[in-house]
Amino acid sequence: MANDKNDSMFDQPQAATVAADQAPPGMHRTGAGDTSFFGHPRGLSTLFFTEMWERFSYYGLRPLLVLFMSAALFDGGFGFDRGQASAIVGIYGACVYLASLPGGWVADRLLGLRRAIFWGALLISLGHISIGVSSFLNSRMPFFIGLILIVLGTGLLKPNISAIVGDLYPEGGARRDAGFSIFYMGINIGAFAGQLITGFLGEQVGWHWGFSAAGLGMLIGLLTFTARANKTLGDIGTSPSRHPDPAVQSRQERNVKLALGLGLGLLTIVVILAGTGAITIDPQAVGARLRDVMLVMVAAFFLYVFFAGGLNVEEKKRVGVILILFIFAMIFWSAFEQAPTSLNLFARDFTDRQLGGFEIPATWFQSVNSLFVILLAPVFAAMWVGFQRRGIDLSSPAKFASGLAMAGIGFVLMIFAANRVVASGGTMLVSPWWLVGSYFFQTVGELSLSPVGLSSMTKLSPRKYVGQMMGIWFTASALGNLIAGLVGGHVDPENLEQMPTLFTNTTISLFVAAAVLALLAIPIRRMMRSVPAANQ
Repeated sequence: MANDKNDSMFDQPQAATVAADQAPPGMHRTGAGDTSFFGHPRGLSTLFFTEMWERFSYYGLRPLLVLFMSAALFDGGFGFDRGQASAIVGIYGACVYLASLPGGWVADRLLGLRRAIFWGALLISLGHISIGVSSFLNSRMPFFIGLILIVLGTGLLKPNISAIVGDLYPEGGARRDAGFSIFYMGINIGAFAGQLITGFLGEQVGWHWGFSAAGLGMLIGLLTFTARANKTLGDIGTSPSRHPDPAVQSRQERNVKLALGLGLGLLTIVVILAGTGAITIDPQAVGARLRDVMLVMVAAFFLYVFFAGGLNVEEKKRVGVILILFIFAMIFWSAFEQAPTSLNLFARDFTDRQLGGFEIPATWFQSVNSLFVILLAPVFAAMWVGFQRRGIDLSSPAKFASGLAMAGIGFVLMIFAANRVVASGGTMLVSPWWLVGSYFFQTVGELSLSPVGLSSMTKLSPRKYVGQMMGIWFTASALGNLIAGLVGGHVDPENLEQMPTLFTNTTISLFVAAAVLALLAIPIRRMMRSVPAANQ
């Protein structure tokens, strides 16, 4: 039975825990004594800059999508209905994060974390090239193929680079939380610069100039990782986990290759059928079905882990905490990820963007969130460490609850802004400070939840599930992106009354979730007492 269990796709050791004596000659592991990067392991610098450029490309491209696809044909866009365009953005964002689950599995079973990151960066780069080619061919097909390549590449890169960050801190503790906060700041530096540069080029010069700039950023990230990984990361993530029985190991690798072949083959068939017009895809219907499938998939994963995952009682308690955090993270991201859809459309259609004789690109408002993170992330990193020194120990659920409440305040502001637009019959352009204020409170919520959530996955996950639990964490983001995309088209000059309703429902969801989680904080804290000291 043990061999059958280890052959399952949901049960394998995490690749980053390969012992030092299994590493190639000359390689080494980094550890608690490495403080060469502002008090943190120097490997964090490699991961920081690689992720920074990858996020430059991702966030540089994403806000352009709904504006580009909903723009009229004579403006160089696709002329899609904004509900369809928003749903496509939601599906794209969901699939980017959903791909993290098989991406973690492939890394653990077949590639190892480091090779998964390399191939992921390469696929993302090819995806951006394909999107750029679409403008020269005057065809939509390369555009959507490019989005698919970015999805596949991000699935390989995103969960595995975060898993390596966790393994840089074998001692655990508040230093790891601070390390994740610094890593998160790198993400937002890339997002901030990407949205400014690609937003200006895309909206003011030409859509595909913006797309090309995003692709260049990913190429820089690929070169950065290739040049620095061996020098700074030691042996971390160089090899996948290997079963001691060669026959079982061979069977595991065959299963991974078979699953990859079937999955990619099915995807290719769907692309060909859609490209030839043999099938017609309704983005909103596909998004709704995908949401339901993802919820069933997550439920099946947790049921498997609880009842057939080979965990002891204490490990099951910790996985139970992960499930609770997953649910509330999903609620948070379904609000927060309205940035590229509903809030982006609100910036374009209902916000006064004139600054002297210059019209501020609508996408620039999304960089406000990244700017606030850059300014506040060091403050939050120092705050968590300072709290611990003073004996103030805020649990992860308490931080999550505060994050949900802060995001709720941000959407309260949008209710007032939307009502002003509706009261004017759609003729008023409201002050940009409504959006800026909303993004400020959402950012405070994000900093209370997101880096803490990343760190909690590495703290709470049983070691043989770390890669897949990181994938599950990003699945919460996937569902949030998808839900946000399905409702994002409700910001529409032709149906103004939808806006206050959308923002009111979002606000209520956030405040109710914050209250429920605050009530659960004490019992959850008791469940977390079994976490080893090094992981606290």
